[in-house]
Amino acid sequence: MFSIKIDNDIVQEIKEVEITNIIPHEKVLIDKKEVLKENLKYKDDQLIISTILICSKSNMIIDGHHRYTALKELGYKKAPVTLVNYFSDKIITDEKDSFSKNEIISNSKKGNLYEPKSTRHLVFCNNTKSWHPITLISSWYPLKNK
Repeated sequence: MFSIKIDNDIVQEIKEVEITNIIPHEKVLIDKKEVLKENLKYKDDQLIISTILICSKSNMIIDGHHRYTALKELGYKKAPVTLVNYFSDKIITDEKDSFSKNEIISNSKKGNLYEPKSTRHLVFCNNTKSWHPITLISSWYPLKNK
């Protein structure tokens, strides 16, 4: 098991939100999305899934585009999310922080999606004093069938 220590203000809340309120910023890889859909489709009444990381101010997806798209295409009305303080200086858009967070949000609101895996958001671990994939701060969430 891998865990990281992050600033207390990064994770704002974990909850379900209307899937129509979530905004992607990247396209998805069709094959990866289809595999995920197949895995989700044949579960019992309840499944456990990693939360989708979204910006608490804009509802833009930071991490979890494939989960979001698979759930949406399977007809889920709500998705489990972790609301994140995206503008924390302990979150960067890739190893060189080469994307502007405001520009990513602006493009996502306009529907100008980046290519899959363009951004690789990282979060700073206070214990190791190093950057790690932001997906490590998502939580396991029990999701009831549609």
